[in-house]
Amino acid sequence: MTLWRIRATVDDRPGYLSVLTASLALRGVNILTVQVQPTEQGAVDDFLVDAPDTLDEAELMAAVERGRGRDCWVARSEARGLVDQPTRVLGLANRLVRDPDATGEALRALLGADSVSWRPASTGVERGITGTSMSLADPAGGSFALRRAAPAFTPAEYARAQALVELAATVARRAAEQVTLVLPDGAEVTVRPACVDDLSGVLELHEACSPRSRHRRYLGGAAVPQPARLRRLLEPGRGLALVATTTGADGAPESVVALANLLGEGDEAEVALLVRDDWQRRGLGSALLRRLARHADAAGYAALVLHVQAENTPMLRTLRRLDRPGSAERDGALLTLTVPLAAPVPVGKTTTALSSGA
Repeated sequence: MTLWRIRATVDDRPGYLSVLTASLALRGVNILTVQVQPTEQGAVDDFLVDAPDTLDEAELMAAVERGRGRDCWVARSEARGLVDQPTRVLGLANRLVRDPDATGEALRALLGADSVSWRPASTGVERGITGTSMSLADPAGGSFALRRAAPAFTPAEYARAQALVELAATVARRAAEQVTLVLPDGAEVTVRPACVDDLSGVLELHEACSPRSRHRRYLGGAAVPQPARLRRLLEPGRGLALVATTTGADGAPESVVALANLLGEGDEAEVALLVRDDWQRRGLGSALLRRLARHADAAGYAALVLHVQAENTPMLRTLRRLDRPGSAERDGALLTLTVPLAAPVPVGKTTTALSSGA
């Protein structure tokens, strides 16, 4: 028996697919897998079949045509073709997570393309498919051009390929956003955007913090927040969450030592920090606050807003190190600090409002 790939278009009408499969069965062809891809011309059926060694390409095509299939394409396959499509796509996605620069090779493997090339954005090529050619938008700029001799690309293949390209761009962007900070005392921490996978590490961070540190962060109490609330903080609808991590001795797993949140509310963004007690007063909070302020600037927010207890001198000191003008409103023991996002004030100068609030 020999493995073959068969692709044919079948009218999307009741019973038509069964006619095609019956025609193949009469020639002793065993269908191992089938994928159906809807198109404007009908359903494109992609089969992996096991056929008798005596059948050749022409006989298989004739069997498909007798089964009311059209635009038939037939090619020999290998044993690896037995891996189903979702498994193949997940494997390629895993490869891109490890190496986003392998986007071209991943597209070639996904679609069986003969050539994959990248073009700059200035070429102005229209995105989409035209027969055996495909053009994909690269979120990082430019586009990918794919070609293969046969068969023609389908809309479903285009959607899969575009999703793979966007995944690679997301991974590359996250890698670029990750930085290593060297603190004034020489300690090194890695700062990167947070994701839901950081939930367990962030939960451990909260458990390792003192009740006083948690109370200063959440104002309303010292209890460890529920996982559902922490998950929302890690992936805000608008804004950014950063985690600072450090790797233990002898390659021990990384630990989350700080969490910084920027939550968009209208044209303002609320900022909050939580730094593990043994990492406080080492410059980490100031570094995280500066990164959040730069992100808010780039995102177009008009101001940063912080709700701080009046006795939280370390946080007030951290805010003053931004060297930006601002104002403070006091309500009992709570200060609401507003920092317009404008050009930084010269070093050494702070406003009366923030200084008096400290």
